Amino acid sequence: MSTLTDPHLFVSGNLALNFIGTVGERRTTFLDRLTTADDLAEWVVAAGILDTAPDCAGALERAVRLREAGWRLMLATLEGTPTAEADRALANRHAHDTLPELTLRADGSVRRSGTIDSALAAIARSAIELLGSPERDRLKECGRDACTRLYIDTSRGGSRRWCDMTVCGNRAKSKAFRARNTEPAH
Repeated sequence: MSTLTDPHLFVSGNLALNFIGTVGERRTTFLDRLTTADDLAEWVVAAGILDTAPDCAGALERAVRLREAGWRLMLATLEGTPTAEADRALANRHAHDTLPELTLRADGSVRRSGTIDSALAAIARSAIELLGSPERDRLKECGRDACTRLYIDTSRGGSRRWCDMTVCGNRAKSKAFRARNTEPAH
């Protein structure tokens, strides 16, 4: 499966941003990678929120509403505009739910269990913690034209341009190289 269509690309540096990233190319084709309850359950496990897939029947619409509210909250933060009360209220409501249960096993491993609502609570809290911290100033949107993935720029100088160098960075550099090498000679 192509990395661009893989719903399990975790390059954003934050759980909520990775969840928001389950939609690619938001401004053009809107590639939604969570179209069924099974997609949602699979993503929750792949993200490491829960060890086993929760029952997501009836939860997809709630999850998508949280994801899209998160997108709008992050975008407003990036643009320096006020966040919408409805989006903040939705994130806050989800964040008040019970978090997944963690159990330390004798072998030192951790068991993560809970419901889809506890997984959504973890995602909402991740968004709130990011937006309420100085780390929000490191929030960026990928510099590749087609990509709209948000990420935390952890580079020393704050100069990272792409969500992921192996995917978007290479594609952007290849496109620039092709453009330079197809210009007519003078």
